[in-house]
Amino acid sequence: MTEALALAGYALLVGAVAPRALAGARWAHRAPRLAVLVWYGLMATFTVTVALAAYHVALRERHVHDGLVGLLTACGLFPAAFGPTSQAGADPAALLPPALVVLLPAGWFLCTLWRTRRAQRRHLDLLAVLGSPSCEHDAVIVDHDTPAVYCLPGRSRRVVVTRGALRALSREQLQAVLAHERAHIAGRHHLCHAATEAFGRTFPGLPLARHAREQTALLLEMTADDRALRHHSRETLAAAMYEVAAGRTPRAAFGAGGSGAAVRLYRLLTPEAGPHRATRLGIAAGSLGAMLLPLLIACGPALG
Repeated sequence: MTEALALAGYALLVGAVAPRALAGARWAHRAPRLAVLVWYGLMATFTVTVALAAYHVALRERHVHDGLVGLLTACGLFPAAFGPTSQAGADPAALLPPALVVLLPAGWFLCTLWRTRRAQRRHLDLLAVLGSPSCEHDAVIVDHDTPAVYCLPGRSRRVVVTRGALRALSREQLQAVLAHERAHIAGRHHLCHAATEAFGRTFPGLPLARHAREQTALLLEMTADDRALRHHSRETLAAAMYEVAAGRTPRAAFGAGGSGAAVRLYRLLTPEAGPHRATRLGIAAGSLGAMLLPLLIACGPALG
């Protein structure tokens, strides 16, 4: 029971305290890709911690008090002869709570992908009627006065540009926002969004779920901005973003204006150097350590 309480406390730390600290970290906007990985590391850590805590609470056999080796023995994943006790055998009822903790996010992830795909199919059917393909821009042109550029990721990927955007943007600006949208497609950012959505549906009301959804949406936009900056200037991309910021983006799509346009414009126009390599390594090591700590807590008695 001591391990269960320790794991519950650690889950509270990861689920409520850590996300507030990470949401306010200044380095995150200077290294958005690393920050996205840290957010997903926190979500994975919370899920594993809750699953281990649920297992410790549910399991009534002595295996659980023998640490991780006993836990694996009870699950049938470790030979009983080498375990802390000679009587193996898992309690099926004890395996159900941790299995649900792990399987629920996976189920919501698949459900979110299915819903997104269905919404995309409806929009693609609409584009087939209202849009006209453009070989010059490798995009679909829609006759609409509001400047907007967005993409539909996934297998039936499309980049959509309105006539208003063609009139408002210079050629270089248009190429910059197109590069931004193609970065979303190449990075498979729709899978990242589906993961945070699934986590939020599994743990509704959890501060980590709320902050992760908000912050990763913004950080993925910044990641796409950085990809576009490889071939276009900051001023060009910022001017293009300003022109299309008011454009509405359909569901299941990424817009060039996108999430947190004002924050992203400020970031583009007031660039800061990224974190030092040592800082990056330290953040990555800390994130990895946070993921391993629940396992160390679970096997603490065995190590002792």
